[in-house]
Amino acid sequence: MISYQPQGICPSEIRFDIEDGCVKNLQFINGCLGNLQAMSKLVEGMPVEEVIKKLRGIICQNGTSCADQLVIALEEALRG
Repeated sequence: MISYQPQGICPSEIRFDIEDGCVKNLQFINGCLGNLQAMSKLVEGMPVEEVIKKLRGIICQNGTSCADQLVIALEEALRG
């Protein structure tokens, strides 16, 4: 399980796995439960690069969003 501490959003942590290039087991700790559960279900099994392409640059507050922070977490995970 990969853990990322996001900046500028309500959730305090983003957890996920990457298996065969796809996002698995995405969890946001704290934050807007319904929306974050929906996003987690929508990206489950989706290729990492597709998630990055679709969610990059979505802004909510503080110049970022939960989706945008997920992109940053995924990119960091890909870089190792």
